[in-house]
Amino acid sequence: MKGPPLKPTPIPRGVSLDSPVDRLRGVDAKLSGKLLKLDVATIRDLLYLLPRRHNDFSNFASISELVVGEEQTIVATVWEAREKTLGQKGRLKATEAVVSDETGNIRVVWIGQPYVARVLKPNSRVALSGKVEAYRGQLQFQSPEFEILDKQESLIHTGRLVPVYPGTEGLTPRRLRSIIWQALEQWVPRMEDFIPEDLRKRAKLAPLPEAILQGHYPDDLISLERARKRLAFDEFFLIQMAVLKRRRSWRDAAEGISVQANPKVRDGFIASLPFSLTDAQERCLWEILADMARGTPSMNRLLQGEVGSGKTVVALAGLLEAVASGYQGSIMVPTEVLAEQHFATVSRLLGGLARPLREENLITVYLDSLPRPISVGLLTGSTRAALKRELQQRVSEGTLDIAIGTHALIQEGVEFPRLALAVVDEQHRFGVMQRAALRQRSGTTPHLLVMSATPIPRTLALTIYGDLDVSTIDQLPPGRQQVLTRNVPPERRDAAYGFVRKEVRNGRQAFVICPLIEESDAVEARAATEEYERLSTEVFPDLRLGLLHGRMTPGEKEEVMGRFRNGDTDILVSTAVVEVGIDIPNATVMVVEGAHRFGLSQLHQFRGRVGRGENKSYCLLLSDYSTPEAKERLSAVERIHDGFQLAEVDLSLRGPGDYFGTRQSGLPALRVARLSDHDLLKSAREEAAMLLQDDPDLRKPHHESLAREVARFLDRVRAEVS
Repeated sequence: MKGPPLKPTPIPRGVSLDSPVDRLRGVDAKLSGKLLKLDVATIRDLLYLLPRRHNDFSNFASISELVVGEEQTIVATVWEAREKTLGQKGRLKATEAVVSDETGNIRVVWIGQPYVARVLKPNSRVALSGKVEAYRGQLQFQSPEFEILDKQESLIHTGRLVPVYPGTEGLTPRRLRSIIWQALEQWVPRMEDFIPEDLRKRAKLAPLPEAILQGHYPDDLISLERARKRLAFDEFFLIQMAVLKRRRSWRDAAEGISVQANPKVRDGFIASLPFSLTDAQERCLWEILADMARGTPSMNRLLQGEVGSGKTVVALAGLLEAVASGYQGSIMVPTEVLAEQHFATVSRLLGGLARPLREENLITVYLDSLPRPISVGLLTGSTRAALKRELQQRVSEGTLDIAIGTHALIQEGVEFPRLALAVVDEQHRFGVMQRAALRQRSGTTPHLLVMSATPIPRTLALTIYGDLDVSTIDQLPPGRQQVLTRNVPPERRDAAYGFVRKEVRNGRQAFVICPLIEESDAVEARAATEEYERLSTEVFPDLRLGLLHGRMTPGEKEEVMGRFRNGDTDILVSTAVVEVGIDIPNATVMVVEGAHRFGLSQLHQFRGRVGRGENKSYCLLLSDYSTPEAKERLSAVERIHDGFQLAEVDLSLRGPGDYFGTRQSGLPALRVARLSDHDLLKSAREEAAMLLQDDPDLRKPHHESLAREVARFLDRVRAEVS
């Protein structure tokens, strides 16, 4: 059945698509509050509240043809409809009706919906859609969707592909469909298509009004996919417009700093290392140094690679080049644990240079090729006040060469007079706004190097990091071994503990990762604190256990990690704070509790914490979940040891919204597009680049509505990542 046809209705004066949703008929403040829980504040938001799926109620049948268990639709006449009470105490209200067509009659029951009896009048024609079940030897519909045909020829609840929207408490699916249908009738005929017509025809896209209507109420599955393609293209296109404009603004920004490579500095540092750089590290370092030497536009590069692939040493080589040229550098990370680990790693990497001098939160080293020492400082929110003031002053005076820290680096009071290279680690935890803020803390236009140990699929890199050039360390250093990974069922838990004990007896150490710090009724996960107590008293009373979680002070964390690093702790029970940046070569077992609760890339990160020494290492995934989805995901971690391949699987199983966490990544929530739409993304990127080359500021008259849409999109991104 085609339809439903639109019957445009007059619009009250002063109402637009961006008016609050309560300007629609029948939507009051209470209903607006419920819609806000679905992120619907305006009429435009309502039109873009697209269905999660559609129920296919287009399968019409006569009553005599009905089959038990199938979704079917009938058109029938109401004989009678009455309110009933059910249950022993008569507390459950319901409606019971009998309807008929020329082939027979059937009983219909709506449990918990006594109002239906008042709506269905005898002799009225009604369409009913739902599954048919057998009850006491007879067929019946239970709580089907219904529509009275005498009142409304446009079927919106039955008889077609019917939208199923996200739900919220206190708002019935039927009520939500009615509100959205009202908005569609009023506004779809008045929607302006912001995609220029020549582009739309070239990309073979449906007009926007058609795509919105068919996205909600498609004529058939082909129309639904055509609508999805258009709306998905719009999302990718707007993201690419924003990303490419940001790339252009970066390139057109103030003049950058030309940092000319000093071979003596680079060669002296590399020669001091206890290992050789891999070919991939050499290649990435060359790309970074070439960008820095060019000066303008400033480098804007993503350095990605597996856990343990050696990103920090590459970044440090770039920082030393900046300092050797008389400038400053910085490394900003999302957590204090990671900042402390970076400071420890940098201190260790510089330890082979002449006369390293270590103080609290400060290390000073000498390079043979430089007449003065190089200083590296650690600055976090927990740095004691007097030391923090001293370090901030040294940064502002330009006498601290490299500053490592958390968000403290971009807070008021910290100014870099000569910042040449800003390194941001684990970028997906920051978002685009904080990245921009780091540049604003400098009197110069610094080069930017973004590092990520989370392997990023190409489509996601293009989407989130489309404004960055990409360098990939796709080699692990010699000696890094594949970690044997096993998904351990609940009945094998004791065997897993026995294996951990055996490794400890052989002089090794182990991690046990738990998803939460404290027990929560809502999440079936073993809390780290309780797990630590249980393992200490019941499972490993004779072994030395440590506990690490994010609520500890930096001093407490460092003490715990120091004991583990020195071999004074056998088993470290921890939350996900060990995901990145902690290096214990003697640890050979990684046990992950509640493994189903983590993403595949995060599990891969945990696995990367072991296998760093010469001994065979193992990752044991413990989970009480046995759903097909959980089994499929954990099986992928068992089979796949390549982080980039695993990232693609993670993305296909979970979708982009969950991959990083939308608000963390700086990526706006994708409503329609899927990152598996490779061709659509490629097309959107090419079209956006072509259009911006022709009209960089969208000043041409026929781009007026597109300019408004891009501005509206950027407002949404800022709201989502702020």
